[in-house]
Amino acid sequence: MPNVLWLRRDLRLRDLPPLLEAADGSGVLACFVLDPRLEASSGARRLQFLGDCLRELQSGLDGRLLVTRGRPAEVLPRICSAVEATAVHISADFSPFGVRRDAAVTETLAAAGVSVVATGSPYLVSPGRVTKDDGTPYKVFTPFFRRWREVGWRAPAASGPSTADWIDPDGVPGLPDAVDPPDPGAVLDMPAGETAARARWAEFVSESLSGYGGDRDRPDKPGTSRMSAHLKFGTIHPRTMVAELDVRDAGAAAYVRELAFRDFYAAVLHEWPASAWRNWNPTFDTIEVDTGPSAQALFEAWKQGRTGYPIVDAGMRQLRETGFMHNRVRMIVASFLVKDLHLPWQWGARWFTEQLVDADVASNQHGWQWCAGTGTDAAPYFRVFNPTAQGEKFDPAGDYVRRWVPELAGPDNIGAAVHRLKGGRPAAYPEPIVDHAAERIEALRRYGLIGRG
Repeated sequence: MPNVLWLRRDLRLRDLPPLLEAADGSGVLACFVLDPRLEASSGARRLQFLGDCLRELQSGLDGRLLVTRGRPAEVLPRICSAVEATAVHISADFSPFGVRRDAAVTETLAAAGVSVVATGSPYLVSPGRVTKDDGTPYKVFTPFFRRWREVGWRAPAASGPSTADWIDPDGVPGLPDAVDPPDPGAVLDMPAGETAARARWAEFVSESLSGYGGDRDRPDKPGTSRMSAHLKFGTIHPRTMVAELDVRDAGAAAYVRELAFRDFYAAVLHEWPASAWRNWNPTFDTIEVDTGPSAQALFEAWKQGRTGYPIVDAGMRQLRETGFMHNRVRMIVASFLVKDLHLPWQWGARWFTEQLVDADVASNQHGWQWCAGTGTDAAPYFRVFNPTAQGEKFDPAGDYVRRWVPELAGPDNIGAAVHRLKGGRPAAYPEPIVDHAAERIEALRRYGLIGRG
């Protein structure tokens, strides 16, 4: 009998375990269902990246990928009926939304005699596999990391474009209407798709991996892999990436540790799904945050990159203009929003979700909770990033700031002087919207009141 391969966060054909499983049938219909709920929550750049990935897949399959729109629980039964499939093969999705969606699909298809078969996931080690000896989940990264390495992962799956006998949807009556992949016309600063993912990974390994341990915190250097969006959409599997690394190398070891953090946050979210938008540590539910009109005005200045703090503004403008922000700068701007502006971390997390091409609910939300001190393994509440000192340390020549804040690119603020504007503050650049020293004291006061009743 034919099988259906339902693609979601696995937009590739190589190293794709569910494809191997689906190929055991008499033919495979590959499909992607554009869920209006996810479309509505995605920014233009993320939709563009998705659309570009789907177009490459369609090309690689000579057009034999059905892209349709609707609620999967309503669309997939029609697809299975049209091709007389008895199984839908997927990569497991552990996000709260994905779990609910897949449960609804599984229930609906079961009534029609169709099974949903999940093989593999977007992670090196799937949520739920790394636990303590008593079976309980880890709440701290370091012991999770030790056990994570012990659990390990499989070798890459030997799949590819020629693995299956692909069914051409154009020749199947009764299928839902095909639609074009999203194409909102957004400009991306990097190409999408499996070919681009593999090319970028090869480039990073050959040119930047050896210095990754030190350079990954430098937004002024091309020291990061820029693989986050590819991992988000599954145009490459982390297993494929790690298979090429020698973890005895310091740069490779540092990179694998970051992939472990990705798995850790996915596991935390799977175990505590409410932590997507609520404090993982409820002790912090009582902290005082600002939400009135003045807070909204500060939030708008932060979003626009008009805070008067150069490294914060550079990061926020990079985000607005490209849909990406360097990870060190993400921490700086998050600390500024939560501890200098005293705004809810959820406001920042939601803005990042709207803007980032690589927006991933587990990594994004728990990264924010780390900065806010409300999550697992969180930064101590009394750790408040000084944005000026952070800029001087991680952008010592000021190149990152001058790239994204052009009004500071003049000859008066050369080198690290740009972070303190020793050469003067240009008329076009705003004064600081808050006094960091004063707001640090206020943040510590608010955090200090937690748990006192």
